[in-house]
Amino acid sequence: MASVNRERIKQLLEDARAGRISVDEATDALAHLPYEDLEFARVDHHRALRQGFPEVIFGKGKTAEQIVKIAERILEHNPNLLISRTTEEVFQQVTALATDAEFHREAGMISVGTSDIPVAEEAAVTATAMGNRVTRIYDVGVAGIHRLFGARADFESARVIIVVAGMEGALPSVVGGMVSVPVIAVPTSIGYGASFDGLAALLGMLNSCASNVAVVNIDNGFGAGFVASLINRRRE
Repeated sequence: MASVNRERIKQLLEDARAGRISVDEATDALAHLPYEDLEFARVDHHRALRQGFPEVIFGKGKTAEQIVKIAERILEHNPNLLISRTTEEVFQQVTALATDAEFHREAGMISVGTSDIPVAEEAAVTATAMGNRVTRIYDVGVAGIHRLFGARADFESARVIIVVAGMEGALPSVVGGMVSVPVIAVPTSIGYGASFDGLAALLGMLNSCASNVAVVNIDNGFGAGFVASLINRRRE
């Protein structure tokens, strides 16, 4: 079945009206549009219609079998698939399942310290999977601010910037003061004892004096990548 979106629904209705398919066939095609009950999960097939991208599978806490079954149902209705916080084992099973799907393993307009790269990669993969061209800028923290200035030409051309930082979380304010586009700040749980597993960075970012900085939750690279994509889509 093709992607569940407005164009697909319109085509089904036109096919039914023209007699190319029966009313029963059109009904069957739309039967699982709102959601599909798998007992352990209710797959939201309506997500792509509402938000322009299908439901993303949060892998942590789910078994490989559960993830694969959910992935099967998503791929039945949409060629795009994104699984966050999962394992290489699951990746291999799902790629074997969906040879026609396009999998993305790299991405983002992101400025981070080296220790924050795993969270930045989550944001980058999410943004890329949603159709964005992404530029990575790594290890440009405030402890060596000249490194950030050296990469200025790279991030000044971006329409939205994701900044991932731990410790005291100062980097988004610096970047925000240098650009005229939205900056999405992602605090990470990287830091010493007084960082309180990212709470210090979160509070620092929430108190940013740069007016173009918005903040997502600690280690939430996925959320940052998703919001960045929505901002990009609106600016097209």
